[in-house]
Amino acid sequence: MTISTNFPEYDVVRRIWGRVDTILFIFAGSAAEFALNKAVDWLFVTGELPGAPIERFFETVRFAQTLVFEDPETFEKTVQAVNQAHKAVESLRDGQSIPQRAYRDTLFMLVDYAERAHEVVFGPLTESERQSLFLSSMEIGRCMNIKGLPDTYDEYRRLRQSHIRNHLARSRYSDQLYEQYRSHIGPIRMRGMLDVQASLVPPEVAQMLSLRQRLYTKLLLKTYRRIQSRRLLRLFYPLILPRRYVAQLRAIDR
Repeated sequence: MTISTNFPEYDVVRRIWGRVDTILFIFAGSAAEFALNKAVDWLFVTGELPGAPIERFFETVRFAQTLVFEDPETFEKTVQAVNQAHKAVESLRDGQSIPQRAYRDTLFMLVDYAERAHEVVFGPLTESERQSLFLSSMEIGRCMNIKGLPDTYDEYRRLRQSHIRNHLARSRYSDQLYEQYRSHIGPIRMRGMLDVQASLVPPEVAQMLSLRQRLYTKLLLKTYRRIQSRRLLRLFYPLILPRRYVAQLRAIDR
């Protein structure tokens, strides 16, 4: 089972997951919300995410791009590998199961930030594009055996708002993750990431993390699609992440 490519207008999923700037916006927002999820303790079981957050970012992007761009056989093998990895993590906690809501919350979060990133880079999604993104994302979720997924976009939005209200809270894990982000990208890049997060995440998330919107960042995001240049963006790669990650940034730009 793989995602459909017969979208009404064009393949919006590939458009989103093939651009390095949309991917960076998705993960700027996700990095904030991940830190608040009440199931975030599962991310600390192996220590891999807090120990190497940038490497885990690139692993996640490669996983997502495999699902979107590769053939059905590779898609299936990748899903099986991820499911096995989750089982291995569960075994470290005496067979406790990762809560199904944690999987749903993560999937819903990625759909939401994919919409927000698309609006920054390309403009708002059309209704058919929004439906294409939602349906293909839910299809991927079902392939990963995630339970309780919605059948309609309206139902997804209700569940998403319920998640934001009920499944997020600042904890010591939140602060530990942010300290690791700062440690790995440096204080100047961290300041930039915080400014982008403040303008990108839902107000509830910004409030929990004490993120304050900056006028210049808000204006930049509003005008980004008019001034964007992929060639110029590549020149700024070392300002986005440390230079040792530049080659990996280039590799995810499809």
